[in-house]
Amino acid sequence: MGEKTVMTAGDIRRTLARIAHEIIERHKTADNLLLVGIRTRGVPLAKRLAANIERFEGIKVPVGELDIRPYRDDLPSPSPVNDPQTTMPHDVDGKAVVLVDDVLYTGRSTRAAMDALIDWGRPRSVQLAVLVDRGHREMPIGADYVGKNIPSARHEEIQVKLQEVDGVDEVLIVDLAEDGARHAAGKGPVLQRGSA
Repeated sequence: MGEKTVMTAGDIRRTLARIAHEIIERHKTADNLLLVGIRTRGVPLAKRLAANIERFEGIKVPVGELDIRPYRDDLPSPSPVNDPQTTMPHDVDGKAVVLVDDVLYTGRSTRAAMDALIDWGRPRSVQLAVLVDRGHREMPIGADYVGKNIPSARHEEIQVKLQEVDGVDEVLIVDLAEDGARHAAGKGPVLQRGSA
């Protein structure tokens, strides 16, 4: 299989500690700070960042969970979501919100997240923290906090795996073209492209 590990569990741990310090440095007070994880893997990342901030500064930062499915414009066809899994500790009016996601790719998920967030109120500011920025933007969106820039081709996929969801912490880059060629030659299964 054409895959390569680009971040280990230790890399992820150190990266999240660094991002937490960067958030603390940019926000002189955490009184109005709110971390909002974009489901699915953005949620455990946001919770880990909040735990790091509490460990470093003794400040408990609230964490929200944002389900962006009803706001996506890149799904094959409109599909109403009857039970969006969004939870907020309170409204976002006047808050300094840091959206947290695993991979920044086209920017469409982030745009959907901002639309979803506005339904909860008018934040004072919105920033974006991502574990991986892989490039290939289709919208003028950039991250304020980036764990690792991983330049990638469009035939590659960045797979973020987290203990809370996948039972392991690692980031892989998978060559889907190589995997597809192996499948065509009868040498292995084709990986399905995720929503990275």
